[in-house]
Amino acid sequence: MKVIKGTEYIGNRAWEAINITKMNDVTIRLHWTNEPYRWHINDGEEVFVVLSGIVEMHYKKNQEINKVNLYPGDIFHAEIGCEHVAHPQGEARILVIEKEGSI
Repeated sequence: MKVIKGTEYIGNRAWEAINITKMNDVTIRLHWTNEPYRWHINDGEEVFVVLSGIVEMHYKKNQEINKVNLYPGDIFHAEIGCEHVAHPQGEARILVIEKEGSI
């Protein structure tokens, strides 16, 4: 049994994470960041849940870059092959559910 105060977690560096659990080759991690990640495509699907802060998510659709602001409680689902990058606007805490070992 674990209780994690997700909105209180602070990492020592951007995108530092707490490993919450692994279920059937899927990881659930809590990330803290105050810097953008990098453009990437995951090895599978990814679910990205903003717990605190604001995240501007950039993603490519038909080779065109799109942006959407995500607020606490918002969920971004990156389908297989979706190239994307998260840009927090200040500090953000994000719950990420993805295939184990994905980037």
